[in-house]
Amino acid sequence: MILNLLQLGRVPYGESLDLQRALIDARYEGRIENTLVLLEHPPVLTLGRNAIRANILASDEFLAYRGVEVHEINRGGDVTYHGPGQLVGYPIFDLRSFMPRLGAVEYVRQMEEALIRACCDFGVKATRVAGRTGVWTIAGGSIQEKKIAAIGVHIARGITSHGFAFNVNPDLRDFQLIVPCGIADRAVTSLEREADPPPSMEVLRNAVARQFGHVFQSQVLWVESLSDLLPEFTHAGKAVTASADL
Repeated sequence: MILNLLQLGRVPYGESLDLQRALIDARYEGRIENTLVLLEHPPVLTLGRNAIRANILASDEFLAYRGVEVHEINRGGDVTYHGPGQLVGYPIFDLRSFMPRLGAVEYVRQMEEALIRACCDFGVKATRVAGRTGVWTIAGGSIQEKKIAAIGVHIARGITSHGFAFNVNPDLRDFQLIVPCGIADRAVTSLEREADPPPSMEVLRNAVARQFGHVFQSQVLWVESLSDLLPEFTHAGKAVTASADL
């Protein structure tokens, strides 16, 4: 099985929604194989279907002053922060293409597994926490686990969208704008804090892509530009390419 890997630069969140819609249609129609998009976003808060607006702690005026956008979207979960230094992944997978076919819960568990293995690549012990989707660093003694990767997905017509946000080296103070994923009793962390030495974003991207290939039993093929996948895709009248920081 083939897994296309599309690595973009920093992409405005609204543009990534347009891109996902185009990729979803192409995957449903069989014009592309399963595809993993890796990118970063400028500062943005996203509210999933189960989000509570009160979990945004900052005022609208302060968010506007900081240049932080807010988007209500159709993924599962509560409120999440995205920003520079965070690796965001959008797997556009047809769950019917796997043998046996993957269900929603199994798909999320396998995504968690790929991220846990990526943490282990850099000497960071990570795990799942029962009842709380995502990936958490394992703490010793009385110190609680800390969240290093958030997951929120949407599945329609068997095709997945949205995905994960993996904290590589973001400014963790930005998470004080929200109650991350609606969980008030756990802190967030990053590879920069947990790994010694911490990997660069490029090294981490490659590790995540490799582990997705292993876990989802797929051959990862690097795609040089978005036009190689979707020649017809444009945004605001201008073609988007994987080689540019957007």
